[in-house]
Amino acid sequence: MRVLPHVVMLLGFLGVLRYGGASGLLELSLGKFRNVLLNRTNPVEAVIRNIASNVTVVIFQVHAQQSNVVISFDKNPSVNSSGIGVDKGLVSILRPQQTVCTWYLRSLDASQVLSTAISIPYMEKDPIPGGCNLEFDLEVDPNIYLDYTLADIHIKFAPANLGYTRGANPPSCDSGTGQNSRWRLQYDVYQYFLPENDLSEMVLMSHIRKMSEVQSIKGNGIKMLTLTADDKTNVYFSSLPGQGVIYNVIVWDPLWNTSAAYIPVHTYACSFTDLVDNCSSLSKLSTKVFFTALAVVGLFTCFFGHRFWKTVRLILTAVAGIIGGLLLAASWWRFGSVLLCMFIIGLVLGFLFSSTVFFTPLGDYRVFRDDVVFWVTFSCVALMIPVLFVGCPRILNILASGIVGSYAVVLAIACYVYTSLAYITLDLLRRVLNDYFSRAYTNVPFQTNDFIILSVWAMLALSGVTVQLRRERSEVPFPPHPYLTWKRERERRSTNVLDPSHHIPPLRERIHNKLLHIKEFFQKEQPAGERTPLLL
Repeated sequence: MRVLPHVVMLLGFLGVLRYGGASGLLELSLGKFRNVLLNRTNPVEAVIRNIASNVTVVIFQVHAQQSNVVISFDKNPSVNSSGIGVDKGLVSILRPQQTVCTWYLRSLDASQVLSTAISIPYMEKDPIPGGCNLEFDLEVDPNIYLDYTLADIHIKFAPANLGYTRGANPPSCDSGTGQNSRWRLQYDVYQYFLPENDLSEMVLMSHIRKMSEVQSIKGNGIKMLTLTADDKTNVYFSSLPGQGVIYNVIVWDPLWNTSAAYIPVHTYACSFTDLVDNCSSLSKLSTKVFFTALAVVGLFTCFFGHRFWKTVRLILTAVAGIIGGLLLAASWWRFGSVLLCMFIIGLVLGFLFSSTVFFTPLGDYRVFRDDVVFWVTFSCVALMIPVLFVGCPRILNILASGIVGSYAVVLAIACYVYTSLAYITLDLLRRVLNDYFSRAYTNVPFQTNDFIILSVWAMLALSGVTVQLRRERSEVPFPPHPYLTWKRERERRSTNVLDPSHHIPPLRERIHNKLLHIKEFFQKEQPAGERTPLLL
């Protein structure tokens, strides 16, 4: 099954993949990428020769898509001199007069694994990524460690150290926190999205090159945040199953204005080997059936929501209940609940509007990491919709049914084709269900598929609203405005003397009668009949 893709990839990289077959020797040049096939039985010896004397550190790294690769300083790797993973690297601190560096590569799979390797040189004033490692096995560890769950992605890395000349002792990592120590270093975290719906190895190999060197990272990646030495060197992002993402960190020395890059790490937030819910099929059959049925209901709501008002009221109120909205009281179907129902319908539209606002980069502002600030702001934005349209219930109902109904179609499309628009509501649901999701950055890609699906959403919403407005143009306004209805009823009671409600006493008189009844309750009961003194 995997032979043909490898043949295609090898043809694509023809002329680049070269190493001695029997000897397993891979000749490298500083700053140049090389693609290489690795296996478990024959380690590949990677060699760089003629290293310039002004180079003090060489970071060597190798990347594969899904199969773990072993990279080590020795032919027989040990825990403190090797690394295992799909994105791994080692730092070689050069000795005086040293001009050659050697590393050993092999895969853990029996079959051949396509990988790409690069060695990047740094000078004496450049910071050393992972130079102050106290947590991981390597003495100097430039790797970024990544793990993911269904909700979020967690990356962490070791702090860097200041650069130094060949043969000198490395600067102490704990000799104070002044400007002459590693505490002056800053860390910029970058994110890069792979093309949507593309899980091929060739695409990963070509794009990971854009996130390996400092200038390329700055030119292609998205800078998410900056950490100082006082911050913990770990960051959380929202999980995007099926979407390839590359992360990297640039450490910057503000005194010398020099930078160095860590080892880039990638993830698809899914498994390539699982039989169910793997990267190629993220949605279960039951999920697809449910959201397809939801799309049918959404289309009905989009185009006929106002005509079948009670049905849509039930649907949108159920949605409001699911998202933590209001529940109708016992007056569900009575006319007096119209205002409450319209408020709930507006609240559903407000919920979608507020979710869209926080789906933008505004949602990643540090102030919204606080749950109190986030939920108060979110609620205020959501309440704007029903408050603004409180005097136009028909327009509110048509807008809500058109926009919310058409978004149900977007959710159904997301079961078959990846689209970031599904995370408008999904990220909010994650924040409700996960106590720690507030720490995650929720940036998502917006690529060709998203523009197409956004156009479909806009077209459906606009069509649904237009059709309903034209259909209801000549109809009696429905639902009737509660205030106008109450005002009309009051005028009718004041002019129609045959109306029993016309003879209801004024409020002041009714209150007086109630007080008299309460007063009679506390009075002593008077004796009945005549009484005379006892005659002796």
